Amino acid sequence: MHPYLSIVVPVYNEQDNLQPLFDRLTTTLDALEKPYEIVFTNDGSRDRSGMLLAQFHEQRPYQVRVIEFNGNFGQHQAIIAAFERVRGDVVVTLDADLQNPPEEIPKLVAEIEAGHDVVGGYRRARQDTWFRRYASRAINRIREHTTHIRMRDQGCMLRAYRREVVDCIVRTGERSTFIPALALSFASHPTEVEVAHAARAAGTSKYSLYKLIRLNFDLMTGFSLVPLQIFTMFGMLVALMSGLFVFYLAIRRLVVGPEAQGVFTLLAILFFLVGIVIFGLGVIGEYVGRIYEQVRNRPGFMIRSVLEKTDE
Repeated sequence: MHPYLSIVVPVYNEQDNLQPLFDRLTTTLDALEKPYEIVFTNDGSRDRSGMLLAQFHEQRPYQVRVIEFNGNFGQHQAIIAAFERVRGDVVVTLDADLQNPPEEIPKLVAEIEAGHDVVGGYRRARQDTWFRRYASRAINRIREHTTHIRMRDQGCMLRAYRREVVDCIVRTGERSTFIPALALSFASHPTEVEVAHAARAAGTSKYSLYKLIRLNFDLMTGFSLVPLQIFTMFGMLVALMSGLFVFYLAIRRLVVGPEAQGVFTLLAILFFLVGIVIFGLGVIGEYVGRIYEQVRNRPGFMIRSVLEKTDE
C-alpha cells in the first residue's frame, strides 16, 4: 500500500533511545489510521543502533526501511538520503533522542491537512542547558537580521513537509545546507506549532559548540550575502576615515612639525584593522569554500545497504 505519511529519523549512536522511540512512534502512527512508513538512516553508528534498526525492519518489514551509511556524514545528509527515498505525501522529520515526543506528530499532520506546505515545530519549556537556550536565542536573532528566513526555533527538527517541497529540496543537490531554512524558501504557506520538549533520557547531544557554529555559518552563507555586504560597507567606511586621518596628520605635520608621540595608538589601530581584515577574509573564505564543495561534485554520503520491502 502506498504510504500517506513518511517519518524520517536520522540515527547516530542512539541505542538506548531506539526501542522506546520505536514503541511510542508506532503506537502514535497506528492511532492515526493512515498508511505510513518509517525511514531510519543509520549515520555510521558505532554502538548497537544498526542491529536494533534491523530488528525493527524484521518486525515491520513493510513499514520500516533502514538506510545504512558506511560512515558518519552528518544529520542533514542522513535526512537528505531519506528524502531521496520517501514515498509518502507528507514527510515528517524527527530526532531519535526522544526530546521531541513522537506523540506530537498528529499536530503537524493536522496543519499540513489544513493547507500548509511546511510546518515547523517550536519547543515549549525547552529542556536544555542555560547556555544552549540563550545561545540559540542569540543565533536566532542574528539569523533574522542576516537572512530572509523567519523561524521561531531553528534547532527543532520536528517538522512536516508536503512531498512537493521535499522533492524540491532533493533537486537542489546542495552539499552544505540547512534543510528547514531551504524548505521555507520553497514554501508558499508555512506555519509553526508549539510542541513539547523533554530532557534527553539517555546518550549525549551530537551537536558540540563547534558544530553549532559551523551549522550557523552554513545557514548565513547559504541564504544571505549580508555578511559580505557588511564587510564591504565597513571597508568603505574605514577607507574614508583613513583618508581623513591621513589628511589630518599631513596638516598637523605642516603646522606642528615632526612628532614622536602617538606611535602606540597608531599600532593599536593598525592591529585592530588587521584583525578585522582577517575576519573578513574568513567570511569570504566561507563563501569560497561552499562554492568549492559544490563544484567538485563529490557525493555527500555513501550508502552501504538499504533494508526495505515495498511489495506486498
